[in-house]
Amino acid sequence: MIQEKLIPYLVDSIKNYWDLPAFTDYPGKASTYGDVGKRMLWLHRLFEASKLGKGGKVALVGKNSGNWASLYFSTITYGGSIVPILINFSPEEMTYIINHSDAQILFISRDKFDSIDPEQLRRVQHIFSLDDFTLLYSHNESLFKTIKPLQESTDLQNLRPEGMQVKDVCDNEDTAAIIYTSGTTGFSKGVMLPHRSLLANLIVAREMLLFKEGAKVLAFLPLAHAYACSFDLLYPFTRGNHINFMDKLPAPKVLLGAMQDLKPNVVLAVPLLIEKIFKRQIQPTIEKPAMKVMLKIPGVKSMIGKKIRDSLLTAFGGSLTELVVGGAPMNAEVELFMKKIRFPVTIGYGMTECGPLISYCRWFEHRFESSGKLVKYIKCKIDSPDPVKIPGEVLIAGEQVFTGYYKNDEATADTIKRGWLYTGDIGTLDKDKFIYLKGRSKNVILGPSGENIYPELVEQKLDNLPYVMEALVLERDRRLHALVYPDLEALDKEGIPESRIPQLMEENRMEVNKSLADFSRIAKIQIVNEPFQKTPTQKIKRYLYS
Repeated sequence: MIQEKLIPYLVDSIKNYWDLPAFTDYPGKASTYGDVGKRMLWLHRLFEASKLGKGGKVALVGKNSGNWASLYFSTITYGGSIVPILINFSPEEMTYIINHSDAQILFISRDKFDSIDPEQLRRVQHIFSLDDFTLLYSHNESLFKTIKPLQESTDLQNLRPEGMQVKDVCDNEDTAAIIYTSGTTGFSKGVMLPHRSLLANLIVAREMLLFKEGAKVLAFLPLAHAYACSFDLLYPFTRGNHINFMDKLPAPKVLLGAMQDLKPNVVLAVPLLIEKIFKRQIQPTIEKPAMKVMLKIPGVKSMIGKKIRDSLLTAFGGSLTELVVGGAPMNAEVELFMKKIRFPVTIGYGMTECGPLISYCRWFEHRFESSGKLVKYIKCKIDSPDPVKIPGEVLIAGEQVFTGYYKNDEATADTIKRGWLYTGDIGTLDKDKFIYLKGRSKNVILGPSGENIYPELVEQKLDNLPYVMEALVLERDRRLHALVYPDLEALDKEGIPESRIPQLMEENRMEVNKSLADFSRIAKIQIVNEPFQKTPTQKIKRYLYS
């Protein structure tokens, strides 16, 4: 059992780094840690006036920003439960989550406020703008007449570190956050993360992730997702880092431009972003006939690899010590190439129900095709007669594991059994505690003789073929079909007309089948005209295409 507490970490960080830059809505002006502390105490006054009690729910809808982060920390340190809602949820989904979570207060960006009906929010008493914390709607506006705006609150404006006092009213089992997942199966459930889960993730990060104190962090993944929230916000905040928020997942060109400006030393990303950079900037070069010949010459091969590595490091700002990839499986071909050139990339594994981290290791310790090594506090077993060789469902226990789904005892009982979290992921675990994931149990397709086919592994092979941007493998009429979204940019660059796409994809089908077992070969490729809809970590929402 963890003896430490989460709230003192946050308050001590504000005191220790008072005058250092904390948050910037990139590329705007920075707020200091002291500014964040003053805002936190002012929001506590707002919560008190709202009659929010311990454990009260505060819903939050908006893009990544310093105000988003300030509200997150303010709610947790007050003793409330934050309910962060993904910005890409529909108004109907947002309304459902706000109501289901029993939120009493809502902070929402003005552009999203116009899309909801306050009268449909059953328990919400007050709605504030996330843009500037002004009141947008209330059942009792008079409650706030005595509260001066932060800029007019002289006592807070004159506050110094020694005056930053916050009473810790929480136990480690208290719920810090309720995160409603947007998964590949289409069901949205409220994951209750207690203080101990966030704290365990924080302790692991402080021991292993090693952001340089005061370094700049670029937070572009959605903070409403556990992955970004824990490691682009919670952990770097306790290291005195300067966190720069981008309000959406940027295109590779925009992202690399920000890297040049900020020069971060650790970057969190999802595989799709790295795969796009590989496909656009590296693959065209190494696929040239002359380059293929040179890559077969040992001395020249290592020299070329070093040049590509140095070029990539420069593209990421020149100060990169580690690129951490998580949230979805990484393409094996891309991973292998990165390992060959010794690029500092590592792959972790987690899920919202663990807040999120399950496995991770430093890039120089990472093993090919693994998802890292079990982290501190986590116990794991594989539901298989031979966990090293025969894939089975990954079962998890430990401090990180959530307490259940909010107001959904049935789903909780289906997921937590006999003290173990049934992840729904299929994999193996080697003797050194490295996890190797094969796919999701719900996605496994049975072959003609009962063979297990993992569509994710077949999709990786398709994704590596020419003119394929992304692919999705499904079972139709007892055969495997692949939906393919073509790489239109590559086709246009080479002057290939769209009329040739069916022929090129048929050639790809024949090529990929050469590397597949008989039972997992693709019978047909269907071309789709737009990118697949995805979760915040860029996993395809399979249920929309089944």
